[in-house]
Amino acid sequence: MRNPCVAHRGFSGFAPENTMAAVQLAMEREDVRWIEIDVQCSKDGVPLLIHDFTLNRTTTGRGPVKDKTWAELQTLDAGSWKSKAYRGERLPSLDEFLDAIAGRLRANIEIKTEGNLYPGIEEKIISAVKRRHMEGEVVLTSFEPRVLAKIKEIGRGIRTGLIIDRQPTDLLLRLQLLHCSFLSIHYKALTAELAAKAIKRGIDVMAWTMDEARTLRKVASLHPDILLCTNRPDVWRKAIPGSGRDE
Repeated sequence: MRNPCVAHRGFSGFAPENTMAAVQLAMEREDVRWIEIDVQCSKDGVPLLIHDFTLNRTTTGRGPVKDKTWAELQTLDAGSWKSKAYRGERLPSLDEFLDAIAGRLRANIEIKTEGNLYPGIEEKIISAVKRRHMEGEVVLTSFEPRVLAKIKEIGRGIRTGLIIDRQPTDLLLRLQLLHCSFLSIHYKALTAELAAKAIKRGIDVMAWTMDEARTLRKVASLHPDILLCTNRPDVWRKAIPGSGRDE
């Protein structure tokens, strides 16, 4: 089993998700080739890393992310909810994240939005990527086909990927119509047949999110090129036959 390891929201099994602490831990793992993060925007239009639409779960703030300016968001503690060791960890900007991983990791950047929640977010993310000439190092993913279509319209040279938690019968056709070269799918919805067909068509397939060695091995057995997304890159290492015991 040598399926690529993707660190979900960084090494979020140990460090607080979507923080530079989690990113740095992921970069220290020689097995990690990809990192997955989530991007939203502040009230004044700064792209930043955070998963939930509200601040409540992973910061000391309250309310929607979109209602706070970048300056206000910078005052929040985004680490102590996970562990006292990470007290004071900040919410990172997309710029900070890209500067850190450039030339070191490939990134699956999920655009977290619904409807018109963040007008112009696609342009902001594309601009940040292109300023650093990182078009070949990232893929922009979303649950929303509208977002992916817009990226294709304005982001020449940027790869896109559909996120989905099921397997509709026309999934491959959807990917073709959206010009996606990446599929991010819940591991329970992925089959060997779908993986083989997608990969044969030049589509990278990422299965999310697995933290048990047994599950990682099972999904890896479907196809050797499936990217395995996990909060625990250390467990990914233990899942490799002969490298350690199950956890």
